Amino acid sequence: MDQLSNPYTPNAGATPEVIVGRDDQLDAFSVLLGRLARGRSEQSMIATGLRGVGKTVLLTRLGEIAREQDWQVVDLEAGKYDEAHFRTVLFGKLRTVLLTMSPRARWTARSKRAASVLTSFTLTASPDGSVGASLQVDPAEGLADHGDLSLDLTDVLVELGHVAKERTTGIVLTVDEVQFLRTEQLSALIQAIHKTVQLKLPLTFVGAGLPQIAELAGDARSYAERLFKFPVIGELGDDDARRAFADPAAAEGVSFDDDALDRAVELTQGYPYFIQELGYAVWTVAENNRITKRDIDIAEEAYVAKLDSSFFKVRLDRATPLETAYMRAMAELGPEPQKAADVARVMERDSSQLGPTRAKLINMGLLYTPNHGYAAFTVPTFDSFMRRTIPQEVILQWRQDAGRHT
Repeated sequence: MDQLSNPYTPNAGATPEVIVGRDDQLDAFSVLLGRLARGRSEQSMIATGLRGVGKTVLLTRLGEIAREQDWQVVDLEAGKYDEAHFRTVLFGKLRTVLLTMSPRARWTARSKRAASVLTSFTLTASPDGSVGASLQVDPAEGLADHGDLSLDLTDVLVELGHVAKERTTGIVLTVDEVQFLRTEQLSALIQAIHKTVQLKLPLTFVGAGLPQIAELAGDARSYAERLFKFPVIGELGDDDARRAFADPAAAEGVSFDDDALDRAVELTQGYPYFIQELGYAVWTVAENNRITKRDIDIAEEAYVAKLDSSFFKVRLDRATPLETAYMRAMAELGPEPQKAADVARVMERDSSQLGPTRAKLINMGLLYTPNHGYAAFTVPTFDSFMRRTIPQEVILQWRQDAGRHT
């Protein structure tokens, strides 16, 4: 069929033509905005889940909902920022929010105070004032100049929250890949949001990240579990998965046979990103306006090859030979979370010897710990990919190489 009309979007974070199975989160966010607008408190939200389940898509949609209600949105993708870089990035985004809510020509005393506090915040990161953009006001004294990120960010968000309240609007901070925030950065954000909640200001934090986020947030601030909801975003149920295939096609005048949908859902296991990849591949091979099971079967090879060469491989490429061997040993044991001791046994080592390797894989976002002593892949069906593309001999070779160095 015509590729220009292909309705599937297998790109990282790309919003599909139809978002299904996320009504609970969308409704909860609407309630959050509505309550904050009325001066009432409501828990913020950090969505957690594996790779490819649509966390970024959901976060993007939440930002769109906020903008549709004339709220200001600060989009941030967490990275390995040091504190100075983190402050500089936040300054640029929060400066835009302030000037959008309150253009300089219409500044009130509250707006000017917020500008001064924001200036203090960035001067802590750049004492010589060498920041690309500025607010051209003197820094506030005693606010956002403590040299402590938690205290300084709290001062900034409180002042911006007051401006938002004065302007009858609100601010949403959307943070993707929350697990890559440093502990002090996550702690600072949580403390700042806690203060805005206490003051009933229209400002909230909505994030997305891997399954370990709830634990990381709790470690950063003990009250995080009361400040946030942590909805788990997973694979789509059967009906929603069928809709994710069928509805975009129907909008282009194309239908799926029932057995084609059965096979498509079986192949993708309902994971949203996999649905987009398979849908795209099937559209390429289908020859008329009716997609059959035979079309699914023909497209399967290209679908698997595309996942292997992009979605999976880009993560494996970051691993060292030892880390690759560790993950291959995990895959040998199956798709379930695996005990560290069992993986070590496959590699003929003690779990204490492989502890640093396991910790590095968790820090890289390739593994997470659903329970104490267990680890699981953050990427769905990664175990199948490892068994399919990495020969078992990799483990044997690593054993030999390790033996020669002991």
